[in-house]
Amino acid sequence: MEIDGRDFLKTPSVKTVRFGGGVAETLEKHKHGDSSDYELLKHQLVDPEIKDAQIINWLQEFRSNVTHLTKDHEQLIYTILRLPWLGRSQAVVDEYLAFLGNLVSAQTVYLCACLNMVVSHFTPKRVTICEGGVDISDSDDEDENLPRNFDHCHQALQLIIRYVPSTSRFLMPILQENFPFIQKSSRTLECYVHNLLRITVYVPSIRRDLLELIIGKLLKLDVNASRTHIEEAEENRVQTQKAEEQTEECLFDMDEDVSADEPTRTTVMAHPVAERLDTLMAVLMAYIKDVCYVDGSFHAERTKELYRDLLTVFDKLILPTHASCHVQYTLFYLCSFKPALAEAFLDHLWKILQNPSLPAVLRQAAAGYLGSFLARAKFIPLSTVRACLDLLSSWIHQYIYSQDSCGKQVCCDVSLHGPFYTSCQAVFYTIIFRHRALLEANMKKGLEYLQSLNLEQVVMCQLNPLRVCLPSITNMFAAITRKYQVVFCYTIIERNNRCVLPVVRSSAGGDCVTTNTNPLDSFFPFDPYLLKRSGQLIEPLYQVWDDLSDTEPFPTKRGQQGSKEDEDDFLCGETPQAEGIVGLTPNSYDSNFHSPSSLGSPPNTLQRPF
Repeated sequence: MEIDGRDFLKTPSVKTVRFGGGVAETLEKHKHGDSSDYELLKHQLVDPEIKDAQIINWLQEFRSNVTHLTKDHEQLIYTILRLPWLGRSQAVVDEYLAFLGNLVSAQTVYLCACLNMVVSHFTPKRVTICEGGVDISDSDDEDENLPRNFDHCHQALQLIIRYVPSTSRFLMPILQENFPFIQKSSRTLECYVHNLLRITVYVPSIRRDLLELIIGKLLKLDVNASRTHIEEAEENRVQTQKAEEQTEECLFDMDEDVSADEPTRTTVMAHPVAERLDTLMAVLMAYIKDVCYVDGSFHAERTKELYRDLLTVFDKLILPTHASCHVQYTLFYLCSFKPALAEAFLDHLWKILQNPSLPAVLRQAAAGYLGSFLARAKFIPLSTVRACLDLLSSWIHQYIYSQDSCGKQVCCDVSLHGPFYTSCQAVFYTIIFRHRALLEANMKKGLEYLQSLNLEQVVMCQLNPLRVCLPSITNMFAAITRKYQVVFCYTIIERNNRCVLPVVRSSAGGDCVTTNTNPLDSFFPFDPYLLKRSGQLIEPLYQVWDDLSDTEPFPTKRGQQGSKEDEDDFLCGETPQAEGIVGLTPNSYDSNFHSPSSLGSPPNTLQRPF
């Protein structure tokens, strides 16, 4: 039998010195109760000094006797699977691949053991180093053979799949079980995720499951690195570096050394969990780019398939996760490739928001994504922003009408009208970020458009959205709409402030009186992206907060602190932060090897809509 020009049964034997009889004779003697040569064989196979010629010789004999290697010889097979075949000569690799092919085709009982062996090599091997008299086990990041070893692992997987077409059913659980713990080094996680994504190139049937596995792990990292903690870690490092530089200047001139170290300092995250997340986000975004662009040309069909897979994972994992900061940017990045992708994502969010059969918590999350995406994505055309504002405002007005016409007293209750309030906040938030674009081309038409949204009826209705929305959004929206005389909110805001009742909360330090300024538990999924390496891909696509120096927001009684220097967002300290708990909502790959490229059909234009 030949595969890829390789004869799997007729390989010339290699002469080598060894103890004991041949494999056939040893197996026969073992069958009749004489296990001396059998044990000697296993002992020679685990010899750390075993030579290439010896491995080749053994493998050739095992292949000739593969039909006799039944379940009774399980321990012998496990010993063979532990042979150090990677990193050796090409002749050893070829012979080992031939053995694997023969084994899984003749003895399918060993399929999972073979898969486990291959997957175990998806990360750098463990080495023990001594630091301060303590032995520390970590990955060998200096192994120059990693790219070659990974290539051979994927050759082995493809070979096994060719012999056993049902392999994919058994592969997925093994990939899940072998996923490194999220506290492992960035390099270990990077290698494993890279290899998982590479599998999707030749086993596309499990791509959605693999993306779900990877994104689930990324979310765990994301919620364990809150925005506050990342910013604090970066600030502390800046302060430490300044102190060190001042000390060095007092001792001697180190200008050249400092400047040489600067690139490394500025691209590595100070927060260790954020550093791992940044590394994996860069890998995933590079993969997205490689799938969607073949030889620099956009590939519509591949992009559609990837979009559908990511959207499924978004609905299942990302949307219900509260206060994730970065993982959702995978869809943000993908949608930047074509306007039709952004429109499809907005349409999907809109359908979730207006679906009364879905849980209110998911509908509110969809509204948060809708407003944040419209506000922050530079690549969304203004016509799409207007269309979405029209849909949202129309739905809001219909909701107000339905409440007014029901004949019952309408009250400001977040638990009853959560989707309505988050929709109002999405409209206010979008107008805050997009009002200049809406007005600058033609002031008269822009004002007519804003007036056509009938925002006055929204803010004046009995449901009173200004009382529920975040104060920072309410005040900025009021300032902008007052400036352009679209709607006047300050009378309502003053009345709401007088009606706000403080909440007494008990704590270990005694009772404290607070005011809940975030009754919606508002979450803005596309707040500024903090990760440095992967953030280089997001930065040109992202609408930062443009300070409105010509607008004076209505002052609040809470005495807000001055904004931080270079603060991107006016939502200063009012949005919740993840504290390491996954809850329900209210650069290219820069390493020693490249991310997998998609296999290419001729590119064609993306059709709209999906």
